[in-house]
Amino acid sequence: MADMEVSSPASADVLARARRIKLFLMDVDGTLTDGGVCLISTVAAGGSGEPVVTEMKVFDAHDGQGLSLAHTMGIQTGFITGRSSPAVARRAKELKVTFVYLGQAKKTQAFEECMQKAGVSAEEVAYLGDDLPDIPLAQRVGLAVCVANGAPELAAVCHFTTRRPGGRGAAREVIELILKAQGRWEEAVPLALA
Repeated sequence: MADMEVSSPASADVLARARRIKLFLMDVDGTLTDGGVCLISTVAAGGSGEPVVTEMKVFDAHDGQGLSLAHTMGIQTGFITGRSSPAVARRAKELKVTFVYLGQAKKTQAFEECMQKAGVSAEEVAYLGDDLPDIPLAQRVGLAVCVANGAPELAAVCHFTTRRPGGRGAAREVIELILKAQGRWEEAVPLALA
């Protein structure tokens, strides 16, 4: 897991921002997944009736461990995503994600509700995104992060860009950055659960 180290040395400004984080919000498609949307269509025996479409998502286990560790260490987490997906709701429940907002074409209202419910200011929020709809939140939070393979327009307004791409440990990288900046990583490691 040597490649899971915090990406390029974070600047003093990024570390100062990370020290204040109490709430970590993120998009899902393209951040916790590789951005692919797999729709599986099945037809009833005999080919009659409407096909049933099932959506499949692949999540990275390292991201899951990171989100679990964030929860253990008292950092609240949340998903704000444009798609409505039972798979995302299920993953959020497994990882004890505090806030889950699915089907959000515009993410600002969900962001405001998360801050209010968490009792934090915008400076105490980190946000991880990958594409253009994430720009409004990135411009408001204390620590805005773009995945390595994110849109250049988003990266331009973010404070930090991960070394890892979306769906391949980017969220874990952010959690490690936050906990290390807060001087709590060594305390967190023995608390990791399988």
